[in-house]
Amino acid sequence: MLETERLILRRWEDSDAEDMYKYASDPDVGPIAGWPPHQNIDESLDVIRNVLNGKEAYAICLKEDGKPIGTIELKLNGHTDLTERDDECEMGYWVGKPFWGRGIMPEAVKEMLRHAFEDCGMQKVWIGYYEGNEKSKRVQEKSGFRYQWKSEDVDVPLMHETRTGNVSSMTKDQWQWDRLYEAAVAVRNERRISEYVTCGEVSAAILSGSGRIYTGVCIDTCSTLGICAERNAIFNMITNGEQVIDKVLAVLPDGSSGAPCGACRELMVQLMPGKYKDIEIMMDYKEERTMTMGELTPEWWIK
Repeated sequence: MLETERLILRRWEDSDAEDMYKYASDPDVGPIAGWPPHQNIDESLDVIRNVLNGKEAYAICLKEDGKPIGTIELKLNGHTDLTERDDECEMGYWVGKPFWGRGIMPEAVKEMLRHAFEDCGMQKVWIGYYEGNEKSKRVQEKSGFRYQWKSEDVDVPLMHETRTGNVSSMTKDQWQWDRLYEAAVAVRNERRISEYVTCGEVSAAILSGSGRIYTGVCIDTCSTLGICAERNAIFNMITNGEQVIDKVLAVLPDGSSGAPCGACRELMVQLMPGKYKDIEIMMDYKEERTMTMGELTPEWWIK
């Protein structure tokens, strides 16, 4: 079972058939996703038993009553035509019409991406939508999926027709960088603390070796007592008992990202003298351009 702020994602049960039928019988729900409306509760029960019986198929339930309002699934190798790799999968989902426009699906997708990358060992998650399904398109864009290609004349067997399909994907690496950027943006808050001190103009987030994210903001003073956001995040990590850095991202005042200064690089080198060259630095978040510390600092002054 998986949980979010508002949702529980759990395995489907036979007793859920009536609730599934309530939403799956709506002609606005199934056809746009490629399957006809359910005709009766027995059909919904058959889908629960024979379609949504995969290892990673979940009912989307509101915490307030625990009843299913939709479904979300990671289709593993052998159950999708988008990949033949065991460390990749395809995500599929739908939610009942009364719950459209409430942010339910992006919330469920966010948790399923975490589950896929952290719990299931996936390196890439694929996803698709049929042309005209603007709601699904927006969910995928909002969730950070990167558009890959369009295919014409895609067979939709349950609807006995062909359609135009659009495919997107997200890698674990992209997912990690997105989380770092969101975390850094969340703490950036430019403000004046006193007539001598300002802070928050630049923020940073680092991914530690354990997979945890630590953040920090810059502090600027009228003397040399200030500190960069990257070093603040590193000290936050050290305070919490860790010392291995995997990724570093800083958010500048205009929302862009850039390289750490010499002092921040020096701290990272001294903190990880044997492995600092492997640390990844986000140089341009919008263009997804990264460099390693080895590329930024190829030679260290200590031999």
